[in-house]
Amino acid sequence: MRIFAATSRYVQGPAALEALGQHARALGQNAFVVTDADMAKLLGERVEASFAAADMQASIRIFPGEITHAAIESLAAEARAFAADVIVGLGGGKALDTAKGVALKLGARSVSVPTIASNDGPASAAIAVYDDNHIMQDILHLPRNPELVLVDTQVIANAPVRFLLAGIGDAISKKFEAEACAAAGAHTLLGTPASLTGLMAADTCYRILREHAVAAVAAVREKRVDAHLEALVEATVLLSTISFENGGLSLAHALARGFSYLERARGTLHGAHVAYGLLVQLAMEKRDDAFIGELCDFYREVGLPTQLQDFGLDQPTSAEIRQLAASSMESPSVKRFAPPVQAAQLEQAIERVQRLTATA
Repeated sequence: MRIFAATSRYVQGPAALEALGQHARALGQNAFVVTDADMAKLLGERVEASFAAADMQASIRIFPGEITHAAIESLAAEARAFAADVIVGLGGGKALDTAKGVALKLGARSVSVPTIASNDGPASAAIAVYDDNHIMQDILHLPRNPELVLVDTQVIANAPVRFLLAGIGDAISKKFEAEACAAAGAHTLLGTPASLTGLMAADTCYRILREHAVAAVAAVREKRVDAHLEALVEATVLLSTISFENGGLSLAHALARGFSYLERARGTLHGAHVAYGLLVQLAMEKRDDAFIGELCDFYREVGLPTQLQDFGLDQPTSAEIRQLAASSMESPSVKRFAPPVQAAQLEQAIERVQRLTATA
C-alpha cells in the first residue's frame, strides 16, 4: 500500500498575504492566529484586514517563543474560548508548529503562513515539539496536512537571507534521502514505502535548487522578488515537503538531530545542519571525492556550510565529532539507510568530510 500526502491548497506570490482571508474563508469562520511579537507588529494589521474583508473573525495571539507541550496547551485553551475553527500559524517554524499543535488539540482546520522559507515545515503534517532548551521531545502529526499554505514571496524576500539559505540546505538533501529510503526498503513517516511521486518530487526539487538557488539568494540580498526566487520558494516550501513525506528522510536528517546536542553549535539553523548532514550521508554512501567536491563547490557559491567550523566549532575536537555521531544515532532517520549504520562509521564519515573540505 502507498499513501500520498500533501496540502490541499498552496498559494504563493507577492502580496499573497492580502488574499489570506479569501482562501481561509472556505475553512471556517473564526481564525485564531499564532505568531510572534515581531510578526504581529509587522504584519498584524494586514492579516486582520484580510480576514475582515472576508467577513471572518480573527484573534492574534503571541506564542512564548519555544514550541513546548505547555505552550500548545495554553494557546489551545485560548483558541477554544474564542470558538476558533481555523488555526493560523504566521511566522517561522516555531510559530507554525505551535499553531499546528493547537489545531491538533482542537481538531480544527490548520493554515500555515510562513514569513521565512527556512525549512519544509509549513506544508507538513509533522509537529516538532521541544523542551525549553530546544531539545526535541516529540514528533506529533496532524491527521492531515494543513489545508492551506500561503506564502507571500515579498515577505520572504524581506527576511534575512540566512533563513533562505537554511531552506535551501533543508531541501537539497531530499533527493538523496528519498533515494536512500527507497534503496533500504524503509518506510516514510506515513508508514508506507517511498512512492514514485515522492521520488519524482525530490528529484525535481534538487534540479530546481541547482538551477535557481544562486540567483534567488542574490535577489533576496536585494529584497526583490523574481522568477528565480519564486521557483526556489516553491521548491523549499512545497516540493521539499512532498519529497520527505512521500519519499522519506535518512542520514542527513539524523545528523541534524545530532547537532542539537553540540553546545558550540547553538544558534545555528536546522537547514544548515541538514546540508552538512547530506555531505556525511554521501560519504557513508561511499561517493567519490569528485562527486562530493562538486556539491561542495555549489554549497560555497550559495553560502551553505561544508565544515564543522562553519557552525562555530573552530578546531572541532575528537570528542565533539564522536558526540555528533553518537547523538545522530538517536534519530529514527538513521534506520532508513542500508546497510545498517554504526556510530563509529558516522564518525569516520564526518572525519572524511572534514578532510575533504579542508583541502578543497
